[in-house]
Amino acid sequence: QDVMWEMAAYGGSRRSLLVDIGKSLESGDLGPICQGIAGQAPGSEAERKTILDQTFRDALKEMLFSDHDDLRLTDLVTLSADCVKEGMCSAALPFILLGDAFDCVTLDICERAFSYVENNVALWTSPLLYLSGKNFLLRMCNDLLRRLSPSKNTVFCGRIQLFLARIFPLSEKSGLNLMSQFNVENLTTCAEEPDTDTDRLVSMTEDEDRGIEEGETAPVISQHPIDFELYRQFWKLQDYFREPSQCYSLEHWKTLVKNTEKVLDVFASFKLEQIAAAPHVEVEGDSDGDGMSHCYFTKYLTSEKLLDLQIRDSKFRRHILVQFLILFQYLTGTVKFKGPAHVLNEEQNIWIKQMTDKVYTLLKETPPRGQEFAQTVEHILVREENWIAWKNEGCKTFVKDKSEPPNAPVRSRRSRKRFYPPPGSSTTKRVDLGSPELTRLWNLGIDNMESCHSQERDFLPGLQEFFEEAIEQTDPEAMIEDDYKLVNNSSYVWRALRLLSRRGPTYFQASSSHQLHQNQDKGQGPTQGMKVMSHYVESVVTQLGKDEAASNAALSLSTAGSAASSPAVNSVETVSTT
Repeated sequence: QDVMWEMAAYGGSRRSLLVDIGKSLESGDLGPICQGIAGQAPGSEAERKTILDQTFRDALKEMLFSDHDDLRLTDLVTLSADCVKEGMCSAALPFILLGDAFDCVTLDICERAFSYVENNVALWTSPLLYLSGKNFLLRMCNDLLRRLSPSKNTVFCGRIQLFLARIFPLSEKSGLNLMSQFNVENLTTCAEEPDTDTDRLVSMTEDEDRGIEEGETAPVISQHPIDFELYRQFWKLQDYFREPSQCYSLEHWKTLVKNTEKVLDVFASFKLEQIAAAPHVEVEGDSDGDGMSHCYFTKYLTSEKLLDLQIRDSKFRRHILVQFLILFQYLTGTVKFKGPAHVLNEEQNIWIKQMTDKVYTLLKETPPRGQEFAQTVEHILVREENWIAWKNEGCKTFVKDKSEPPNAPVRSRRSRKRFYPPPGSSTTKRVDLGSPELTRLWNLGIDNMESCHSQERDFLPGLQEFFEEAIEQTDPEAMIEDDYKLVNNSSYVWRALRLLSRRGPTYFQASSSHQLHQNQDKGQGPTQGMKVMSHYVESVVTQLGKDEAASNAALSLSTAGSAASSPAVNSVETVSTT
């Protein structure tokens, strides 16, 4: 009995709320629904939301059975979104209503009602609705795409794809081709045998006798025949555009090279001039007057009879040339999911570079506005390389969380030796120079002039330390050639003179006076002789070597005398030796 009573109360509440929803639709106010929820719906808050959700779906069913007014359908969805904001129903209700409506109406009504979905992107992406309804939106759009024909409902399919791109972020995994798979089901079939009715060679020279119809291009005479062989080579390229990975095979690569060179040679020899003069017809939406915005090939027509006309069509030619550029970019680019064998050698890369330049040249020569079109395509392909790199890196999100601190690595500062002031010393008042670094440098010591004269700031090497190797080279037993001696090295001589000048003027005065007397004895002026500074440095090194030898000899005599006057030490050494 309790179950029966609950079912009866549930049904009564739905019927009462259905009337209240109708009143709210007419008045555009949530008052009737609020009153109905408060007075009629029993149970907890979750149960009331369930009752109102089901009542909205009942209202949608009645609308679909009575009439298919898309305006009333959108008003009902808007009313449900207002109820979500007030917390009276579940957050997924507006999306459930949209999915039910699109499943039950015709494609014409779907196309009109979809404008409402496109115009309310801000509502669907609001935090209150997005997390609960994004999967419903994706399912609804995919169901619509399955019902639509890509060739007949091309514009509507494009609108749905653009809407999904606006709703979902770029890093949404469900919208990305992560494995770089190709649509191998997109087959382009062509005739295997030549048509017996058209088994003939159609040369471009025959076009001289034909009248150029309105809108066609005026061709330049070409010697390349439009025959069945060219027809097969031309449409065979679509198989490589469909699945570029097979081009890495040697056999397929040879076929690609042969067919590509043939087709591009035909395009190059068959120049297209500007559109033949014809009465101008203004087309709605065609601001440029060239009809380019209304040209779309849903699928190629591969009849052998049409190839002659297709080659003379500038729009068709552009489609083929852009396909070449996309193929070449994939073959030479870095794609994460390429196999280890999918690598071109140097010769193949050179060929692709030559063909790419040729394709861009043909695009620039193809009217109308060929130069502008070629630059636009090149710009798009350069930007595509950035997307490829982003995809190779795992499709990282572009949204940065401001609450999280940047994960920049903290560089460890190398501890530096401080010469002054000594630890624990008292300092005078700190001087502020306006810059933290200058202030730190200025206040390193108590007295900066004293700090400059500190022994720890003497970085000059000693004479014996600096000239040690040069002194060893003066020994004849070392047998070092003059060219390899340090005293003949200009850099070493310059540093030696600098060191001697810092150690005092005595090295220069004595040498200069002695040399002056020698020059006067020889009848030379003071500026002659000793012109090579290396000779002077060599003389200093020789003198230092002699001084060092004399010092070592004196030290040896002193050590020997000390040893002779210490018999105890000699006794200990004798015992140790024994």
